[in-house]
Amino acid sequence: MNTENKTVCFYITANGHNLAQRIAALFPDIRVMKFRADKIPELWDEHRNFIFVMATGIVVRTIAPLVKNKKTDPAVVVLDDRGHFVIALLSGHLGGANEKAKEIANYLGGRAVITTASDTNNLLSIDLWARDNDLVIEKWELVPQIGTRIIDTGVIKVYTEVTIELPKEFLQVSDYRFADILITNKKVLRQPYSASIAGAGVRRFAEMRSGKGQLYLRPRNLIIGIGCNSKTTADEIERAVRKTLGEHALAFDSIHSLATIDVKADELGLVDFARKYHLDITAFTPKELNSVVGVPRSEAAFKATGANAVAEPACLLATGDKVLLVQKQRIGNVTVAVSERKVESRTRKPDKEEVSALLDSRIRRGKIYVIGTGPGSIEHITPTAREAIRKSDSIVGYKMYLDLIGALIKDKEVFSTGMTQEIDRCRKAVEMAVGGATVAVISGGDAGIYAMAGLVFEVLKKQGLPRASLPQVEVIPGISALNACAARLGAPLMHDFATISLSDRLTPWELIEKRLEAAASADFVIVLYNPKSRGRVEHISRARGIIMKQRNPETPVGIVKGAMREDETIVITDLRNMLDHDIDMQTTVVIGNSHTFTWGQWMITPRGYERKYPT
Repeated sequence: MNTENKTVCFYITANGHNLAQRIAALFPDIRVMKFRADKIPELWDEHRNFIFVMATGIVVRTIAPLVKNKKTDPAVVVLDDRGHFVIALLSGHLGGANEKAKEIANYLGGRAVITTASDTNNLLSIDLWARDNDLVIEKWELVPQIGTRIIDTGVIKVYTEVTIELPKEFLQVSDYRFADILITNKKVLRQPYSASIAGAGVRRFAEMRSGKGQLYLRPRNLIIGIGCNSKTTADEIERAVRKTLGEHALAFDSIHSLATIDVKADELGLVDFARKYHLDITAFTPKELNSVVGVPRSEAAFKATGANAVAEPACLLATGDKVLLVQKQRIGNVTVAVSERKVESRTRKPDKEEVSALLDSRIRRGKIYVIGTGPGSIEHITPTAREAIRKSDSIVGYKMYLDLIGALIKDKEVFSTGMTQEIDRCRKAVEMAVGGATVAVISGGDAGIYAMAGLVFEVLKKQGLPRASLPQVEVIPGISALNACAARLGAPLMHDFATISLSDRLTPWELIEKRLEAAASADFVIVLYNPKSRGRVEHISRARGIIMKQRNPETPVGIVKGAMREDETIVITDLRNMLDHDIDMQTTVVIGNSHTFTWGQWMITPRGYERKYPT
């Protein structure tokens, strides 16, 4: 069951209910409910975040039978019904209760109460550091023991086989047998006997030789190249991968991603295996695979796909390397090869040379969310958009829109510009995403309507990046101005409509006039964006004149400024009198068709149900 985004907030008092409603603006997929102790057990496994606006004692007694371990327990945050103190009660680190408590406290003006020892002592949290550096913890039961050593001594010994920036609490050692933490993708480490062992306590050395007390952190740096016959099952693929890694003493937890040929990227068994372990699939064309030299040719693969080989060249392309860690292994219907990718510490930003190198590499890097934030209020941002903002490292956008969502981006790196600098914003977003960051490009309204989505794709296309280097892009819709204005006016867009921007900054005015004429003559409801600015005072008048040639002067017109914002104004008038009202760049104008009518405070365009289904 997918519980990633689910949050539930319980209250008891009227003050608590009001506070819960305020908190709801911060979290996607939130449910606000009156507290009932018998409801908690049935919701426990379905939600990742629990917020209780009540006394801590009530919460402790309620959740005590449900608590299991720090790896699986949800975040639990408790606050008083005045919002003075916000307590991270359970799953402070991995569950995110500490950060949620801080976020809520900042939003409400209260004080976050954090009790985890690493935080109160201003020391490293191993589980968070591992997560942030894409390291998989192998034995969770050892984490408290290692954490205690850091708190008691201020230092921990680490043996690492990957290049990674270590925090100040980590003392790197060259002999793995004396390490508290081992960062390696190998299941078995072999190192010659050293005379320095003689100085170690016999008992401590015996523990280390047997692996006791040593915490393994698995870097996700193995690329698994896979070729398979059609209809190969996920179980067959998993057995082949596990057998290959096991025979070469490599950790399954160190798998970063899968690589294959493009025709196999949708193979059901491969997709199911990848989904089961949350692995990305990087796919290459036969031409790309055949560009790799020194790989043995497979006649069967060439006959089926046009590629000389699949598993081995896919591995090498995915890592940008020239050497395989494990050459092709054929196991039943599956071929498996393994290569090792370079691991970069996530706590360090790449310099310009590294970004340039990434542009030429074939490793899939970074992600761009293009997000529509709607009319402006946090309450009108979709849960999916809020979650994408939370996941992003950096935020890029027009300053006015970013100011409207300030509570959601306090802890983010922000790049903002003024109007007319859209290309600069998109280039910055692409640069950061290619460098490995997850970037949110913010648009007001809907990102795909007169906004940033198209420009992001245009900038990416012009970069000319290899397919495997392209950042992932996800466009997240928002409530557009036409949606918001239509809702405020009633139901003016119930039938066919045309949306036209009157800004000639990017479109010649002659073309805008043709579109106005066509929409008016076809009896579309017309939605006018960007109707007027200080530099374009006559465009709205000229547009009205064009439409008046085709429409009755009494045609209803809705004028909405700042829809769903604090300074919102709504006017319903007609085509004859529309210019008597205040219109500017923050205004959207909706001009009805020949059937549009007004009723009280509403503007309505019939869909035709009355004629089709008369009562």
